[in-house]
Amino acid sequence: SYFGDKSSCVENANTLNVTCSSSVRGLNSTCMGKTPLTSGRSVCRSHTPLMGYSVTSSSAVSAHNVASVVVAVVEGRGLARGEVGMASIDLKNPEMILSQFADNTTYAKVITKLKILTPLEIIMSNTACDAGNTTKLFSLITEHFKNVTFTTVQRKYFNETKGLEYIEQLCASEFSTIFMEVQSKYYCLAAAAALLKYVEFIQNAVYAPKSLKVRFQGSEKTAMIDSSSAQNLELVVNNRDSRNCHTLLGVLNYTKTPGGSRRLRSNILEPLVDAETINTRLDCVQELLQDEELFFGLQAVISKFLDTEQLLSVLVQIPKQDTVKTAESKITNLIYLKHTLELVEPLKAALRSCNTQLLKAYYNALEDTRFGIILEKITTVINDDTRYTKGCLSMRTQKCYAVKPNINEFLDIARRTYTEIVDDIAGMITQLAEKYGLPMKTSFSSARGFFIQLNADCLTLPNGQLPSEFTKITKMKNTYSFTSADLIKMNERCQESLREIYHMTYLIVCKLLNEIYEHIHCLYKLSDIVSMLDMLLSFAHACTLSDYVRPEFTDTLAIKQGWHPILEKIAMEKPVSNNTYLTEGNNFVIITGPNMSGKSTYLKQIALCQIMAQIGSYVPAEYCSFRIAEQIFTRIGMDDDIETNASTFMKEMKEITYIIQNANDKSLIIIDELGRGTSAEEGIGICYAACEYLLNLKAFTLFATHFLELCHIDALYPNVENYHFEVQHVRSSAGNKEKIAYTYTLSKGYTEEKNYGLKAAEVSSLPSSIILDAKDITNHISKQILHRQKSTPEMMKQRAAYQLAMRLVQTARNSRLDPDSLRVYLKGLKKKYEATCPTPAKNYE
Repeated sequence: SYFGDKSSCVENANTLNVTCSSSVRGLNSTCMGKTPLTSGRSVCRSHTPLMGYSVTSSSAVSAHNVASVVVAVVEGRGLARGEVGMASIDLKNPEMILSQFADNTTYAKVITKLKILTPLEIIMSNTACDAGNTTKLFSLITEHFKNVTFTTVQRKYFNETKGLEYIEQLCASEFSTIFMEVQSKYYCLAAAAALLKYVEFIQNAVYAPKSLKVRFQGSEKTAMIDSSSAQNLELVVNNRDSRNCHTLLGVLNYTKTPGGSRRLRSNILEPLVDAETINTRLDCVQELLQDEELFFGLQAVISKFLDTEQLLSVLVQIPKQDTVKTAESKITNLIYLKHTLELVEPLKAALRSCNTQLLKAYYNALEDTRFGIILEKITTVINDDTRYTKGCLSMRTQKCYAVKPNINEFLDIARRTYTEIVDDIAGMITQLAEKYGLPMKTSFSSARGFFIQLNADCLTLPNGQLPSEFTKITKMKNTYSFTSADLIKMNERCQESLREIYHMTYLIVCKLLNEIYEHIHCLYKLSDIVSMLDMLLSFAHACTLSDYVRPEFTDTLAIKQGWHPILEKIAMEKPVSNNTYLTEGNNFVIITGPNMSGKSTYLKQIALCQIMAQIGSYVPAEYCSFRIAEQIFTRIGMDDDIETNASTFMKEMKEITYIIQNANDKSLIIIDELGRGTSAEEGIGICYAACEYLLNLKAFTLFATHFLELCHIDALYPNVENYHFEVQHVRSSAGNKEKIAYTYTLSKGYTEEKNYGLKAAEVSSLPSSIILDAKDITNHISKQILHRQKSTPEMMKQRAAYQLAMRLVQTARNSRLDPDSLRVYLKGLKKKYEATCPTPAKNYE
């Protein structure tokens, strides 16, 4: 055991030695079998989902929240420490994602990637967690993922040669370029070997040869948002109530399929950094908004799709044991496959008239002849009118009569027997109804089989009871449900007949699937198209509900009258909008203002708009231009953390340290308060030093603070701008009390408000004597503080020259003005410069 007091065990199955420590607190783990150790201890393990499940319908979008990803992580040793290999596979989606990257000692990339995957189980080598010799990576992962099952596998299973063999054997031919990408990436290959061996062991099934989609995902194609920033910004989970949809995902999620919802979530957590790809998506959203027929036509088809990824996952797994459950599952999923393939033609028809590059590419991809080949092979064996239906009895009937008659005469006989039994059950219940003069009807449920129901309205039972031959009586509202000894026997005969039908149908289905396997890879393309179209339709849908605008990508962050998308959803009306302007020359903004004036909301709004733009969505603003952010960092909130024994101040320090260690010139940094957990002097010192460090980067930084002393940093650094949120003072009707009215409007300069904390305290129920004392003490301290530093004329002149130079550089890079308009704009710049710096300065003209 490597967790001290937590239990663990070694299980030997299929020669795979697995040690599992389930650090699952507050979850109901089910014991799957106990293998005693020499210490006599055993472990409870919960593995979900196992084989034999069927695909959910599109209405069950919420089902994607259930963790189903297994991840293997391995780190290099010695000089290669810090080089990390990862392999992950979703048990509901037959796609293996490989990653390998160099990480620093904080392992920020590993933790972020794992947080995005939300794993069910993490596999590591047993050498990473030997008692008394655990690696830093293992310690960090166990600290961050307390509710995830950890399993250690012997180091010998992390074998890169075996990993490459597995990929050659299982990777679908269409994705074979993966060999070029990964053949020298030993760590992700080693992780893949251990992962596939382990999944085969827990699923009790192997993947069919040439059936898996394998792709390599570096860490450079997407922006990095660390897990605490995702939490602060409420990207996918609401901080007050995890079931609440007041999140960015909730604002944008109008998807119709589980695959679309999953794709949207992963895009929000990992936005794109390639402007060309983003603009391709934006072109699609624009066309969907302009062409109503295309929008509604596509939406109607997409909503009929089931969970295509999960369907594929079940189809490509070959169970090691044939049971009734696996037989029924395979038959069900073949019906789902037929249903899915029949939607390809309507989807093509909806895309036929599209104009944008991406939608045309999707239309061409659907021209693939393999869709027709698979459907043709299915229809030679399966009845044309067999389709996916809702309701367990109707679906059971579909499965029974799925295979066409005259293919297997024994199957035809078994089906006739089944029909006769069902008819006999109906006849028997009719006879019972006549015998007792009661309005009985035949009902069915998957748990009970056939049973009798009786509506008790307007009905008087003799002695207030049902006849004695009826058993298992339950009453729900006014309806009795019951059965009889004869009916139980008939149900058993019915089940026996059904088992025979399923077994024979299963053999025919397996033969059919073996013929289909070589063509099945086109379904990966289909699931990709469906999930992407679903997400783009969702973006377009969100635009129709509010006045969003298409973003541009330049070297400037400029938002005209932008507002907070989540706040709009909560308030059901448009919030107060504000402008934002950051350039390479003015890349640091300090925001001041009284408590509750809107600083935190404004900062979060900018980060949310940046993320929306980088996933290909329209943005809540009148106009917006963004610089692509490679990383988004936030330091928000004043919480302590009891679990890690971190005080408010220590948590602040950890967060700012993380930002300083990882930020680069293409980062967007949001800091809402810093140094508030210690004394004012130390807090100001830390803020000042942190600001000076960040000012050396070209990152865009927005810093909200109550330390007004910090505002004077603009005298030393011309790339700093001060803004504040305005408030108005309103006298009450009695005329003796003054109230603060919040405008939530951003203005230039720092706040002139004095003692706004005391004014906020007055609104609370704090006793007036304490407030009066506080005012006296504050005034006394204020008199002792030195006069604020004033800018000298020389500093003002230098600042004006700097601002002019920056505007000229920006104009040269981005201007789309005609010569006359450009001349007018430049004259305006000159006048502004002369007004700010009245002394003649010929050098600059």
